Amino acid sequence: MVEQDSQSRVAAVVIMAAGAGTRMRSAIPKVLHRVAGKSMVALAIDTADALAPDRLVVVVGHQRELVAEHLAEVAPHVTIAVQEQPLGTGDAVRAGLSALPGVSGEVVVTSGDVPLLAPETLVDLVAAHRAEANAVTVLTAVVPDPTGYGRIVREGDEIARIVEQSDATDAELGLAEINAGIYVFDAATLGEGLAALQARNTQGELYLTDVIAHARAAGRRVGALMVADYLQTEGVNDRIQLAERAAELNRRILSRWMAEGVTVLDPATTWVHAGVDLAEDVTLLPGTSLEGATSVSRGAVIGPDTTLIDVEVGENARVLRTHAELAVIGPDVTVGPFSYLRPGTELAARAHVGAFVEMKKAVIGEGAKVPHLTYCGDAVVGAGSNIGAGTIFANYDGVGKYTTTVGEHSFVGSDSVLVAPVQIADGAYVAAGSTITVDVGPGELAVSRGQQRNIKGWVERKRAGTPSAQAAAAALAAHEQEATQMESGE
Repeated sequence: MVEQDSQSRVAAVVIMAAGAGTRMRSAIPKVLHRVAGKSMVALAIDTADALAPDRLVVVVGHQRELVAEHLAEVAPHVTIAVQEQPLGTGDAVRAGLSALPGVSGEVVVTSGDVPLLAPETLVDLVAAHRAEANAVTVLTAVVPDPTGYGRIVREGDEIARIVEQSDATDAELGLAEINAGIYVFDAATLGEGLAALQARNTQGELYLTDVIAHARAAGRRVGALMVADYLQTEGVNDRIQLAERAAELNRRILSRWMAEGVTVLDPATTWVHAGVDLAEDVTLLPGTSLEGATSVSRGAVIGPDTTLIDVEVGENARVLRTHAELAVIGPDVTVGPFSYLRPGTELAARAHVGAFVEMKKAVIGEGAKVPHLTYCGDAVVGAGSNIGAGTIFANYDGVGKYTTTVGEHSFVGSDSVLVAPVQIADGAYVAAGSTITVDVGPGELAVSRGQQRNIKGWVERKRAGTPSAQAAAAALAAHEQEATQMESGE
C-alpha cells in the first residue's frame, strides 16, 4: 500500500477499467493482467490511494463480474460503477460520477492500465491544479512516437483543446505533446461538461476530452502538468506492451532496492514484485524471483535460480536453487540446492535443509538437519536432530494426513520410513533402513528390519557365465590363495 498524503486529499478518484482489451487476446480482462505481482487495476488503486480520496470509484464494463470479484478481494474500500456499453471515455466517467451523487471539490480521473504511473505524479498533478486555480488540469508528456494518442493544442501555458488521433489534422498530428488520459477536474465543471457531451466524432463515442472544450467555452482555465518521465503515461494494449511495462517496472523496483543497499548481481535475470521487502546487505544472485509478500532480512543471500513466494527469510540465511511458498526461513538457515519448501514449512535458526528435500507443514527446530533426499511432510523435528538421507515421513494413508514428531537431539538413520502418526522422543535413535510404526521412547534405539542372511554360491548357481560370476570367482580364488599363503607362513 502506497503511503497516503493528507495534504493532497481529494474528493474522489475515478479509475476507468471498463475496456475489453481485445488486443490482449485473452479470456482475462485486461486490467486483471499482472505486473510486478499485482493486477494493473490494483496498481492503479495503490497509486490513487496516495491522494487519500474520500471516495474511490472503479468503472467496470467488460467481464465486470470477474473484475468486481477481484476488487472485493484486493480493494474492498472501492466503489464499483458499471459502464453498460463501451461508448467512450466520457461515458465511462459519466458512469463513475453517477456513483458520486452530490460530489464537490476535486475529482481525479485515471486509468486502470498505466502500471508505471507513480503516486508522486498524481500528487504533483493535484498540487499544480491548486496552484494555478484550474478548472481542469491534464497530465501530458512528450513521447518519441505519439501515434494513437490525443494531441495537446496549447494557447500559451493553457490547453486550448485535445484532438484525438482519428480527428486530428496533419499539422496536429505533428505535435509531440500527448494527453496521458489522467486529469484533475473541478467536480462542477466535470458534471456540466459530461452532461453536454455529444458523439461528434468519427468513432461515434463520447470523449472525455470534450469536457476540456466545454470548460474553455465557459471561460475556465485548463492547465497542464508535463511529466518528464513519459513512460509513466504508457498504457498496455497487448501482450507485447504488457511485457515491456513489466520489465520496466521491475527495473525501477530493482534500482530502488539497489539504492537502499541491496546487491543485485544480474538485474536482467532478477525479478522482484512490488510487495516484496528487502533489508540492507541482502544479495540476490542470477535467476532469482521474489514474489508476493516475501521479505528478506539483512545479510541473506538468495539464489541463484531461486523462487520465493510469500516467504519470510531471516538474517544471514542462505537459500540456493530452491522453490518455496508460504514458508518461514529463520536466521542463519541454509537451504538447498534443489529444495522444495511447501506452505506451512518453518525452519528455526541454524537449521539446514539440503539437496532434493521436499517439506510440507514441517516445523524444523534450531540447528536440526534434513540434509538430503527426504520427504518431510506434516512433521515436527526438534532442535539438534538429524534426519538421514532418503528418509520418508509417510504422512498420508489414502484418507487422512497425520503428523510425525521427532524429539530434540534425535537421530534417524538413512533410508528410514516414519509412518504417521508416530512419535520419536528426545535423544532417541532410529537404525538405518527401519520402518517405524510404533512410538520410540527417550534414549531408545528403534530397529525394524529383516535379519540379513548371505547365501553362499548363489551367483555361481544362478548367474553362471556372467561378468558378476567371473568377478566373484576371481575374488574367491584370490582369497583362497591369500589364505594358503598365510597358512604356509610365506
